[in-house]
Amino acid sequence: MNVELSSEREARLSLERRRHREAERRLRVFDDKLRTMGVDTDVLAAQVQEKKRQEGKAKQEQAAFDADVLHQSKAAALLQNRQTKQKLALQKALETFRSQNQQPQTRREFDLNDPDSWKKTDQSDAQMILPGLVGEDPAKSSREQRQKEQLREWLIQQQAELDASRSRQEEEEQRHNRSREETLNRAGEHLHLQAERRKEAAVATQNYNLAMIEEKHRRKQQNDPDYDQETAAVPGFSPSADVRPPPETVQQVIQFQKYQIQEKKRIEMEKKQEDERHERVRLDSARAALLMERRQARLGKQLRQQLDSANGQLAQTHKQQSVRPRQPSRPSLWRLKHLLPVARLVDRKPDIERGQIDESFFLKFNTCSR
Repeated sequence: MNVELSSEREARLSLERRRHREAERRLRVFDDKLRTMGVDTDVLAAQVQEKKRQEGKAKQEQAAFDADVLHQSKAAALLQNRQTKQKLALQKALETFRSQNQQPQTRREFDLNDPDSWKKTDQSDAQMILPGLVGEDPAKSSREQRQKEQLREWLIQQQAELDASRSRQEEEEQRHNRSREETLNRAGEHLHLQAERRKEAAVATQNYNLAMIEEKHRRKQQNDPDYDQETAAVPGFSPSADVRPPPETVQQVIQFQKYQIQEKKRIEMEKKQEDERHERVRLDSARAALLMERRQARLGKQLRQQLDSANGQLAQTHKQQSVRPRQPSRPSLWRLKHLLPVARLVDRKPDIERGQIDESFFLKFNTCSR
């Protein structure tokens, strides 16, 4: 007697339910009349109904909100109109009260500001202003006279101060001129004294030189043995002992300047030639780079043309082979070199790309419901 456990029974029932669901699903999916590309129409219909219900609910809420807003707007407009009418009525009542009970004639100080008071006053009631009241100036003439005298005194004082300042300035200028003249005179005297001193020194030197020359001649005539030693020790008396290089002449200076100018021109010319050489090298390099770039572009274009022609020939060959079989011929060297690698790549393509499809291709579909 086989006893079935509860766990086994539940597992068996669960397996049967799954198998039943899978069979129903397989029938529904593989049936052309019931299948809708794997989409559950009932769920979609339920979703559509739910969406419509939500949209209807949202429309109802929006309509209720709009109605409430419209009601509140109308109430606010009515309240504003009421307040405006009340404000206008209050202003009208205020103007009416002022026109009836607050006229200018009823004010206490109206008689002071009445523009028609002179019309209402009689000539007999009019009174003259008493002397000494505010607004009357009986000492006007004397005051103006004192002001004129004070102004005259001020002008005289200012003129005196101006004259004094001018006199002080003139005195200062005179003192400055005198001091400058004294300084110039003192400087002239000093220069004159220096010139006199230089003149006296020159005369003394000349006298001393003449005396020395006379003494030299005298000793030379007397054949003094000490004369040779003294002349050898004193510079200027022995031409052989006091030999100095002659100073540069003007012609030598001009020649040296010309040499400097020529040297500068030569340096500038060398620099210019160096710049021109660098420029030529740069232009040659740019020209060579441009020629190389053009050559590379031309080679690339030729390679693309060769590749396009090879692809075209390969496509033509493949098309002819697919239309009718060709007799095998002996391939040329160029064909073996260029077309064979491409043909190998074409042979590696799947059957669907080569146009050869058999029944095994369709057996790959609908093998499972998943």
